[in-house]
Amino acid sequence: MKRQSNLFKLLFIIVALFSFSAINAQQITVSGTVTDSVDGMPLPGVTVAVKGTTTGTITTPDGNYSLNVESGQTLVFSFIGYKSQEIVAANTTINIALEEDVIGMEEVVVIGYGTVKKEDATGSVTAISTKDFNKGAITSPQELLVGRTPGVQITSAGGEPGAGATIRIRGGSSLSASNDPLIVIDGVPVDNSIAGMRNPLTTVNPNDIETFTVLKDASATAIYGSRASNGVIIITTKTGREGAPLSISYAGNMSVSTKANSIDVYGADQYASLIRSYYGENSDAANALGYNGEIYNTDWQDLIYTTAVSQDHNVGFTGTAGSFPIRASVGFTDQNGILEGDNMQRFTGSVGFNPSFFNKHLKVNLNAKGMLLDNTFANKGAIGTAVYFDPTKPVRVDEAAYEQFGGYYTWLANDGTRMTLAPSNPIGQLEQQSDENTVNRFIGNAQFDYKFHFLPELRANLNVGIDYADTNGEVNTDNTAAWTQTTFNDLPVSGFYRDYNEEKTNKLLDFYLEYARTIGDHDIKAMGGYSWQHFHTEGYTHEMNFFEDGTENITKDKTKDGRYASEYYLVSLFGRLNYTFQNKYLFTATVRQDGSSRFHEDQRWGLFPSLAFAWKIKEESFLQDVNSLSDLKLRLGYGITGQQDIGSNYPYMPRYTIGDERSQYLFGNQYYTTLRPEGYDAEIKWEETTTYNIGLDYGYLNGRIYGTMDFYHRETKDLLNFIPVPAGTNLTNGIFTNVGSLENTGFEFAVNVKPISRADFMWDIGFNLTTNKNEITKLNNNEDPNYKGVETGGIAGGVGNTIQRHAVGQPVSSFFVYEQVYDDNGKPIEGLYVDRNDDGVIDINDRYYYKDPAAKMFMGINSRLEYKDWDFSFAGRLNLGNYVYNNVNSERARYNNLFVNPGFLNNSNTELSFSQFTEAQYYSDYHVKNASFFRMDNISLGYTFKGLVKDNTTLRVSFTAQNVFVITDYDGLDPEVSGGIDNDLYPRPRTFMIGANFNF
Repeated sequence: MKRQSNLFKLLFIIVALFSFSAINAQQITVSGTVTDSVDGMPLPGVTVAVKGTTTGTITTPDGNYSLNVESGQTLVFSFIGYKSQEIVAANTTINIALEEDVIGMEEVVVIGYGTVKKEDATGSVTAISTKDFNKGAITSPQELLVGRTPGVQITSAGGEPGAGATIRIRGGSSLSASNDPLIVIDGVPVDNSIAGMRNPLTTVNPNDIETFTVLKDASATAIYGSRASNGVIIITTKTGREGAPLSISYAGNMSVSTKANSIDVYGADQYASLIRSYYGENSDAANALGYNGEIYNTDWQDLIYTTAVSQDHNVGFTGTAGSFPIRASVGFTDQNGILEGDNMQRFTGSVGFNPSFFNKHLKVNLNAKGMLLDNTFANKGAIGTAVYFDPTKPVRVDEAAYEQFGGYYTWLANDGTRMTLAPSNPIGQLEQQSDENTVNRFIGNAQFDYKFHFLPELRANLNVGIDYADTNGEVNTDNTAAWTQTTFNDLPVSGFYRDYNEEKTNKLLDFYLEYARTIGDHDIKAMGGYSWQHFHTEGYTHEMNFFEDGTENITKDKTKDGRYASEYYLVSLFGRLNYTFQNKYLFTATVRQDGSSRFHEDQRWGLFPSLAFAWKIKEESFLQDVNSLSDLKLRLGYGITGQQDIGSNYPYMPRYTIGDERSQYLFGNQYYTTLRPEGYDAEIKWEETTTYNIGLDYGYLNGRIYGTMDFYHRETKDLLNFIPVPAGTNLTNGIFTNVGSLENTGFEFAVNVKPISRADFMWDIGFNLTTNKNEITKLNNNEDPNYKGVETGGIAGGVGNTIQRHAVGQPVSSFFVYEQVYDDNGKPIEGLYVDRNDDGVIDINDRYYYKDPAAKMFMGINSRLEYKDWDFSFAGRLNLGNYVYNNVNSERARYNNLFVNPGFLNNSNTELSFSQFTEAQYYSDYHVKNASFFRMDNISLGYTFKGLVKDNTTLRVSFTAQNVFVITDYDGLDPEVSGGIDNDLYPRPRTFMIGANFNF
């Protein structure tokens, strides 16, 4: 009995222990509501996760959540734009009020080789996240940024599908080298030039982007050294979140694009009347009107443009695979251009893993992005010919004489052959040429960040990446295409065929160590690293036309002169030191030493340092009690950056070019292939830009009003310029060498205001302003008063004519023109210009520098209003002081171009009725026009349906209009012209879009 009693006691003890354990590991259901701490508005989509596990949920549209957890576990509440909170699960009801980080002071901003809290940034850095992106039918990432950031000007190349863009950060720092910013995608600096891509940035689907970070001043960019003179744009794509449940998102749209504007030309009746009144009723010109006595009414611009229907779809998956956070997406874009036959189809896919190991001591980021791009390029030559092709002619003619041209109307000489100087039929140009290519691109990287167990203040970061692109394309023009018909060695040839391939590989290895420690009032962070990057390009072009019997006439052979290969290396050492005292005084110093194989070994290495200081004035005791002031920080910066993207990989090396069959030398009775030496500069090196920056970050009323102000001055020295060399030296008449200097000075201002912030009503307004003035201060090694500068800005009309010059004391690409004289009615007097030097002769010495293409001031404005489930937003831009040379008018609006020997007609702009020029006045300042404008980029209206399938599902339906309207006095097609010369611009369409965003 005693043994039995002891057994019962033991059993009782075991049961009691297990019961105690069960009580301590008791499963409970925690529920509650997550709201905004300021206005009490429920927050949907907040991640509620059990710390250290994959268990979690997200809040419903009403901000509610419910989650089964073990008592005593820690819940983490996180949401973009709010400070995360951790709460121990001790009660079954936990309501959380998240603090909104309105001005983003707790926001972590991605910078070069690391991150920093926005409040601790010492340089001029702007971060734009998904909530701030532009809305609409957007296929290229840069469209998300247009007008959103001070100091950043983005001008699209036109309205074609996936069009490229000119991106300038604080003006350009070069004349002859690239002025494009460095683009870094998930830690990989990518190639900005991919053959066959209208825009290299289309590799990344805009729906996959989380943030853009724009580094503008040298204290922020110098860590990238020789590639940072034009600023840096860091693109970070979306990732998975630890503990987040599976979520699925869909973003799709259908859009309709129409021609927004046309160039004003004469209609058929107006044109016929003009010809008859100017040349006479029975003149050769009048007799050339129409066809077979009939006057047709052909609107060529209306025929080449169409209404384009496009679509875009993207599906994203975010969650955890086991314990690994993961995000994946697939996308498809089918974008048609308004130019008949123009199309871009893009397939994108991305996947990212970001797991942690060893109690978060090792963090891994694996990213892979792939793109398959199919382009169909319409013949953009039709844009120009549609403007000036005779409107009284038919499109097609069903007669034997035109069968050799595919039935398209073509100007014929008396012998039945085409007039070689006459314009081609615009419809024939579109329909008789096929131009297609396929681009495959992959960008991937693996990043490992390890925090040492024995010294947690020390981190090691290794990043290996690759950017690979392969392009294959074909251009095939029919033998019947009139513009291809010519002769070779007195034998007729026609048609045209080109196939091309280019393969680019960009390999990257970055490694750095970072040590961070806090000792009392002192915060120290030191980083040092090594970078290696290799760029390799190879490809070929194969071209031919055809003899009458179909025999190929090869003009460029892919096995000989059509093949090419090139490579270069970048090797770098870099470091950064951050020191903060009392969380008020911040110091940053960076240095980078770059070595580029593009330069001779004696010039190969460059040192690029920077210094920055920031003072958190708001943290001082005399301002801590000023409750209306939520932020005030002064920033000072200085740094030197470089430019090694000079267009050639071997400019310092003696090189010889092997001649082809068309460049041989006759010696006796034998032709010999030439071996031609090229000019070179063994001392060529990088351009260097020194930047000084002073900035102020401010915030009022708990962040309801916040913004930045920056003043900067940039000086570029060793500017590359093409200068003449003495005859008989260097085997050339001019070389690119480092001789110039350039200055940019500007001011930037940005403000965001939230006038209304209530539970069911929010209104946000953003405004930014930028001024920039540039001036060339040196262009050659000696002060030659007769040196007129560098001719640039080629125009249509004549041979080799230019309208702009780079000149000392002038802005870049200033227009170099004659000063036009006008009559009492304000009409220009043909051929009469001001004799500016009073020598009695009008010649080149009377031309003067008049205006330039760069806007003196540009602004962006945006606003978003949310009322209950409705949202409304718009974004627009204002450019002031940008001038454009109207080359369409200068070349076409003249009487002597209406009827041209040997007997064909050209249409003209209606500008001719006012100017009444007989001959071309290419160099008259009359054609340089003020092109200031305001463009409403987009207007969007949306409605969000909540809880359609489950409580945590949302569906937003939206309507968006893009390129809504333009206000300008410019009389050309479009006032927004990159480079300042308006000549046959692909019209930017007006687009109307219906979109849907579903989140589950």
